[in-house]
Amino acid sequence: MTTIARGTDTLTRDALTVLQPGFTGTTAPDWLLRRLGEGLASVGLFGRNIVSPEQLSALTAQLRTERPDVLVAIDEEGGDVTRLEARTGSSFPGNHALGAVDDVELTHAVARELGRRLAACGVRLNWAPSADVNSNPDNPVIGVRSFGADTALVARHTAAYVTGLQSAGVAACTKHFPGHGDTAVDSHHALPRIDVTGDVLQARELAPFRAALAAGTRAVMSAHILVPALDPDRPATLSRPVLTDLLRGELGYQGLIVTDGMEMRAVSGTYGIEHGSVLAVAAGADAICVGGGLADDETVLRLRDALVAAVRSGELPEERLADAARRVRELAAWTADGTTGDTAPDPEAGLRAARRALTVTGAESFTPLTEAPYVAAFTPVANIAVGDETPWGVAAELSRLLPGTLTGSFTGDSAGTDALAAVGERRLVAVVRDEHRHPWMARALTTLLTARPDTVVVEMGVPQSPPRGRLHLATHGAARVCGRAAAEVIAGA
Repeated sequence: MTTIARGTDTLTRDALTVLQPGFTGTTAPDWLLRRLGEGLASVGLFGRNIVSPEQLSALTAQLRTERPDVLVAIDEEGGDVTRLEARTGSSFPGNHALGAVDDVELTHAVARELGRRLAACGVRLNWAPSADVNSNPDNPVIGVRSFGADTALVARHTAAYVTGLQSAGVAACTKHFPGHGDTAVDSHHALPRIDVTGDVLQARELAPFRAALAAGTRAVMSAHILVPALDPDRPATLSRPVLTDLLRGELGYQGLIVTDGMEMRAVSGTYGIEHGSVLAVAAGADAICVGGGLADDETVLRLRDALVAAVRSGELPEERLADAARRVRELAAWTADGTTGDTAPDPEAGLRAARRALTVTGAESFTPLTEAPYVAAFTPVANIAVGDETPWGVAAELSRLLPGTLTGSFTGDSAGTDALAAVGERRLVAVVRDEHRHPWMARALTTLLTARPDTVVVEMGVPQSPPRGRLHLATHGAARVCGRAAAEVIAGA
């Protein structure tokens, strides 16, 4: 129940300004338009809000009718994490594919084309790129969202992505500071902990963020991770030593600091979103991201009132809230000036990158398929960042090249035998995703290859396991465009 902030005084407006909420539906609800009039300066969009580029353009125009400088943000990494193409799969490979190619000009081109499409729809802040060094191959939430496990590679591609995106007039938000790569826990579900020395952090985790800052990233997103070498008590999002002393002080960053989603269990399950939001702003965060799960007016009012109450009680200095609101408005002004830079369309950038990212093993003895195969997809549970609504695999693209292709999805201990029972006499294409992380998947693949050694294997996650199968294709990501590149090789297109 809201009882504190009812007017449009400066304190109330500042509290609204630092929030980046989401909403449901494909048009802006009345409550959101009302809050924009009262001081809300940012809105976050998700797959549930987007049907088509035309609809998205109409939605952002509706928001700007209420507030011309509204900061419209989205979580559009390309690859596995897509909101623009959540229903079809992305036209762009993700970071891991770009890192596998290791051509910074290509990364720049892909990010620029992605930014051009966002800007054309009125979206001018992208919660990307991920600058995390995927040093832990068992990481359940980063994986192919990272450019790779090599620090120098991640740093140079992070910088290229930032400059490419921002050349299209879309602000980059480099994440997840100070680095989410060396974790074995998904912060959507619990609080991860990185137990490494300060020297390791400086040399590994922080190097890509330094590159992003040097490239001029307009925003940085904090991680909900505990890093005892920096702060033994609070996760980075709530830590003054991390956000103010390290990011602002030591690294000299003066742009916008955005939190990761506050409803994620690493914060909401330990501090609660209201107290967590107060602690985040006090620590140095400028914008509170909320709305992936909680997407209603009541959430906005709860957080607004928590911030106002914290200022009035002395827990949150009023000047800190005012400074955070100022940084939000400054970025909103930058995105509202209409500048889009050099944004000539490059519609094939994503496909070029996906084709170049393929690692092919066994091509010398492989004859492309000419008859429709059976595609067995071994499907792990998707992490929340990726979502389970976005299709993946190669079946759709193989169906286009080889009409009549059949497919099935299998999981669990019986996946291999179930797939063999379904395939009949067709050639078999087995599609896996992070085989090294899922023992049941590795066993299923062994079952298939024992019975059908001519099976084609497509690995669409991080290719850590040894290549197996008559033909093995590592796509370095599960975007639709990665599936197309693999299907072209399988069908000899």
